[in-house]
Amino acid sequence: MEGKLRPLNILGNSLNQYVLVKVKWNREYRGLLDGYDQHLNLVIKNAEEVVENKSRGTFPIMVVRGDVVVYISPSEAI
Repeated sequence: MEGKLRPLNILGNSLNQYVLVKVKWNREYRGLLDGYDQHLNLVIKNAEEVVENKSRGTFPIMVVRGDVVVYISPSEAI
């Protein structure tokens, strides 16, 4: 199965890089992906919460429960 693109392999390539995480309830979080597991639970450092395109604050570290994740995408630094 070498060479196949799998979601968790792609996510692993995003470790220590900035990501944009869209979750339910029209919220987004941008920050450094510090860790994840097979359930898509995420650990994000220096996370900025964005609601309706407005910053709602930053958090030094945040855990996002996998069952609320809509998508994860590479992002630029905040």
